[in-house]
Amino acid sequence: MIEKRQFYINGQWVDPATANDFDVIDPATEEACAVISLGSQADTDAAVAAARAAFNGWADTPLEDRVALIRKLGEVYNARREDMAEAMRMEMGAPIDLARTSQWGAGSWHLAGFLEALENFDFEKQMGADRIRKEPIGVCALITPWNWPMNQVALKAIPAMAVGCTMVLKPSEIAPLSSLLFAEMVDEAGFPPGVFNLVNGDGVGVGSQLSAHPDVDMVSFTGSTRAGIAISKAAADTLKRVSLELGGKGANIIFADADEKAVKRGVIHCMQNSGQSCNAPTRMMVERAAYAQALEVARATAEATSVGPTTQSGRHIGPVVSELQFNKIQGLIETGIKEGATLLAGGLGRPEGMNKGYYVRPTVFADVTPDMTIYREEIFGPVLSIIPFDTEDQAIEMANDTVYGLTNYVQTQDDDKRLRVARKVRSGMVETNGISRVQGSPFGGYKQSGNGREGGVWGLEEFCETKAVSGVPMG
Repeated sequence: MIEKRQFYINGQWVDPATANDFDVIDPATEEACAVISLGSQADTDAAVAAARAAFNGWADTPLEDRVALIRKLGEVYNARREDMAEAMRMEMGAPIDLARTSQWGAGSWHLAGFLEALENFDFEKQMGADRIRKEPIGVCALITPWNWPMNQVALKAIPAMAVGCTMVLKPSEIAPLSSLLFAEMVDEAGFPPGVFNLVNGDGVGVGSQLSAHPDVDMVSFTGSTRAGIAISKAAADTLKRVSLELGGKGANIIFADADEKAVKRGVIHCMQNSGQSCNAPTRMMVERAAYAQALEVARATAEATSVGPTTQSGRHIGPVVSELQFNKIQGLIETGIKEGATLLAGGLGRPEGMNKGYYVRPTVFADVTPDMTIYREEIFGPVLSIIPFDTEDQAIEMANDTVYGLTNYVQTQDDDKRLRVARKVRSGMVETNGISRVQGSPFGGYKQSGNGREGGVWGLEEFCETKAVSGVPMG
């Protein structure tokens, strides 16, 4: 078993103030694969103090020197690809090929994207007689989830480092191994002590301590809407900035003139990462003229989605992350059946032949209505709901009939309709016809999906304050 009880504080690996062991469970085996320590208030205070002490020096470090260290970090990250993939395979159940590509690759992709964004980022510009400056906000608490570990660490730590902030990272206690490995990489790259610190802990402990800490200037959080609300309340007394990337219940609007692969593509996207993505298109809304055919394609695609061990190479999906998550998903599938949705594929229990591991059957419901629980709640598992619609206006109304607003999807060969619908759906992102967003495009949502924007210049601005200086023209 891996033992990772230490924290990374002020450029050193240090023992926790109080022994408080926590088992990290491999969701494919339901057995402990590692043991970590959960931090106390003393550990949180030490990490924040280190970040505070390092801030002025790091903020004053020339940009080219900060960029050089980030480039070195990228080299180390790329060299240790296999180590990182293995960590994510064990901690959160990503099949090894997914871990080596999308899970690992997300970190590399965002790092490169921020380096490109920095090339044209204006830290200072002239506005009449005023000089407008972008300055680092200060000490940042970075609280990251378990479902895309390096995606979220890179989206927070890299831009914070780049603009001159110092930070304390609290990864999910469920999947901490990849972040501990990231801390090793930061150390190897040679960042000054105190710029990057890591303390393991749960939300009630270290998460709450960081959110309320008077010496933390900003909290950047990715996770559930429930936790985001709690963090916002904890941060209110100190009026620190809170950037939130939260849940979603994305609508995938498929018109009758969509390309022939639209339905299959939507099912595969929903099932990716075992359905554990906040931007998953979990509500497939199909124009009635194409509805019957869509159900057949969706059923066949779900039944062709294989579920397998995380150590096995292939394009299958793995388990969901924990027993808690497994039980929640099973409960929502049962609720969908009881409330009258038509079960097209999958259903309750593990896939055939599996009696261990938190594996969920790829599940598709048809004839889902807006009053059903599975229409409204974020399931965060490989479960798709399909709903018919008759008119464009009805599709837009249904898409917007949710407390969330992260990503919606539109499938049609009519470009005018595609843009018209994209403008009317209330979400921070709209992907159309299977075309992914470009590198550096802002990631974030409306409503209860959060208030932050990550990636590219928007991600750099998240960690900056804006200062106006009058009477000092640019040289």
